[in-house]
Amino acid sequence: MTEVVRFVSKSELERDRLIREARANYERVFPSTDQASTPPVPKK
Repeated sequence: MTEVVRFVSKSELERDRLIREARANYERVFPSTDQASTPPVPKK
């Protein structure tokens, strides 16, 4: 079998990185409802 190697340009890698970073920032500002619905763990 032959393997197919896909070329990924630097601009596409940068775009993907920026999207991941933006999603992480969004999650910090607007946490998903799953995280908000769990009760906080009390500190000992």
